[in-house]
Amino acid sequence: MNVEELLTKYANGVINFSGIDLSEANLSGVKLCGVNFSQANLSIVNLSGANLSEADFSYAKLNVARLSGANLTNAIFNYSSLNVANLVRADLSRAQLRGASLVRAELIRAELSRADLSEADLEGADLREATLRHVNFRQANLNGVILKGASLLGANLEMANLNGADLSRADLTNANLRDGELKQVNLRYANLSGADLSGANLRWADLNGANLSWADLSGAKLSGANLVGADLSNANLTNASLVHANLIQARLIKTEWVGADLTSAILTGAKLYSTSRFGLKTEGLICQWIDLSPTGDRSIIQKFDNEDPRDFFNETPPTIQIIVDAALESEANFALAGAYYHIAQEYQLLQQPPSMEITRRRTVFTFCLDSDAALFTTACMAILPFQDAANTQKNIHAVLTMIEKENLSSSRLKTPQRVKQLMSAIAQTITQAKTIRKTKKNLHLAAKLKFFQAPTQTILTNSSAQTLIVYENPNFAKRFINFTNTETGVLTDIYSESATYTLPGLNTLIDFVNSFHYVNE
Repeated sequence: MNVEELLTKYANGVINFSGIDLSEANLSGVKLCGVNFSQANLSIVNLSGANLSEADFSYAKLNVARLSGANLTNAIFNYSSLNVANLVRADLSRAQLRGASLVRAELIRAELSRADLSEADLEGADLREATLRHVNFRQANLNGVILKGASLLGANLEMANLNGADLSRADLTNANLRDGELKQVNLRYANLSGADLSGANLRWADLNGANLSWADLSGAKLSGANLVGADLSNANLTNASLVHANLIQARLIKTEWVGADLTSAILTGAKLYSTSRFGLKTEGLICQWIDLSPTGDRSIIQKFDNEDPRDFFNETPPTIQIIVDAALESEANFALAGAYYHIAQEYQLLQQPPSMEITRRRTVFTFCLDSDAALFTTACMAILPFQDAANTQKNIHAVLTMIEKENLSSSRLKTPQRVKQLMSAIAQTITQAKTIRKTKKNLHLAAKLKFFQAPTQTILTNSSAQTLIVYENPNFAKRFINFTNTETGVLTDIYSESATYTLPGLNTLIDFVNSFHYVNE
């Protein structure tokens, strides 16, 4: 069948040309909407500028075909062969290309938004400046493709092979690259804001100047990656591998990276404001200085001229443990959530709720902090919902008073100027705590519940893993349950009378404070 016969039949309503052989035919500019070319041989055919919207090319051969500028919206190319085809500026929006072969195809500035290319083979294809918003590339072979300047907003590239691909300056905002293969990929100055790269293989990838803010890189493999000047603010790098990665002047503000492996990585000049430095692997870390200023303007610099940066990064997180000598009940849990919500509104360091461990006899609340300096003040706030609050705060004040007196009479403290700052902060915090207790109704309601009246123990652990018990109720762990109420016959907890809690020894206090890690201002 020649071209004239095909066009005549189409004009008469025939659309089924399945299996037809039109290789090398010239069909440029024709209108064949909805035509069925499934299993057809259309190799080297000229369909430039043709209107083929909703056409069916399933299992068809279109190798070296010319489809530049063609309208292929909603067309079906499932398992078709388009190797070395010219699709420059073609409109393939919402087209189906599942399992299709487009090896070394030209798709420069093509429109493929919402197209389905799952499991397609595009090895070596050229998609420069193509529009691929919300395209489906799941498990596709994109090895060595050129996607320079392409728009892949919200694209699905889960488990896709992008090894050696060029995605420089591409827009991958909110894209899904989970478990993708991206070895030696070029992502220089690409926008990956909010992208899911969890579990992705980015070994030796070039991410120089890339925007990875709010991206999920948990468990990602970034060994040897170039992240110079990259924006990783608010990104999730939990358990990521950054061995030998170059993070010079990278923006890591408020990044989550507990469990990350920074072995032999370069971190000089990185911006690390409000980023935890705990739980990291830092053997062989290279870091001369870091920027701890809130905006990354170098107003607060931590230098490591004469010290090993691992001393700064390898510490344990400072924690506050409040152990309650009673099991947490549903009513108390509800009241506690409300109490901490209202406290957090007034005291920013308690924004993160505590972790909880509940047994039949005890409840342990653990608060993780970002700095040693906040341990004493935050403990004063964390204990606020409990009956032991006043005594705990009194003890903390007494502990610091002991240290302050020692500070005036000897030089045993490494940072004597910090003691005055701690004393001033404690005084302000206790005053603030009293105000909160008076004004917040949730705290009054909590105080009436039995759980909040139980004896408590408060333990501080600093970043050097040293612990300090700042308060322990004299009746803590001294309950007797062998008392039976004669009227009700119910076993009741009673407490023995005991002496007042003894403050820790002076040497213990000094060792605890001396092992604090402070930022150099």
